[in-house]
Amino acid sequence: MDAHLRDLRYFVATAEELNFTRAAERLFISQPGLSKQIRQLEDGLRVRLFDRDRRTVTLTASGAALLPRARELVQLWDEAQRAVSDAAAAEAAVLTLGISTSTGRGLLPAIRARLAERRPNWRLQVRQIDWADATAGLADGETDLALLWLPFPGQEAFAVHVVATEPRWVALPAGHRLAAAAEIPFAALLDEPFLALPESAGVLRDHWLAVDERAGRPVRIGGVVANADETFEAVAEGLGVVLLAAGNATIYRRPGVVARPVTGLTPSRLALVRRPDDHRTVLRDVLDAVRHHESPTTAP
Repeated sequence: MDAHLRDLRYFVATAEELNFTRAAERLFISQPGLSKQIRQLEDGLRVRLFDRDRRTVTLTASGAALLPRARELVQLWDEAQRAVSDAAAAEAAVLTLGISTSTGRGLLPAIRARLAERRPNWRLQVRQIDWADATAGLADGETDLALLWLPFPGQEAFAVHVVATEPRWVALPAGHRLAAAAEIPFAALLDEPFLALPESAGVLRDHWLAVDERAGRPVRIGGVVANADETFEAVAEGLGVVLLAAGNATIYRRPGVVARPVTGLTPSRLALVRRPDDHRTVLRDVLDAVRHHESPTTAP
């Protein structure tokens, strides 16, 4: 059997983690999906690669023999793809970054500084994309990479690097009954009208409506908004409230709008996202810049 490079990549991650859950998180796929792919690889090779019980995962002798060769094949293929991508992009000196909200957090200056240092002929072009496209142009090739809030529809098809983890806050009209509170329990917001992203935003829309934390209680939709400017105008007009990340509460200060921390919610995550088949080394430079300038993780 000829193994797919994807299967070898999955095998390497599992062999290095010796934990299917951690390996799946590292690969941004589901744990059942990873287990299925490993089983298919074992069936195709007609060997058992891992010994598993309820508590531990260990490599078999066959798995230990495969690991260094699988690592080498994955590395060689990655290098080949980068070489091909770099050759094709030799004359394309514009890198387009898609965003749906202002990023702040020093990320854009950090990226521009790294490009100026390593690739002075390249420039960063930032494109604002409405929330109707939750991939900010990545899915249709309009952008080269994007800063996106997780989760988003089709996330498993992209390479994702989390750059900030922040508590969720709520933006309220300044005259709202809860506007003076130091922090607000999410239970106190359950009956409020919420501003919602377009339905095409899928799981991202659900995240900012906190659907998972409502225990089945339906959401009151006060309006559907296409972008951040529409959102905060609608809040100021009293059409509804909206959840947002703590960092964006500072970025989007507006007259007539206040933002307060919300308790009882999981945090929000901001990620740098690219297509997995785009191996240009310039994207690696951007990732390096972001890694050296990541916002500190904040507990909710």
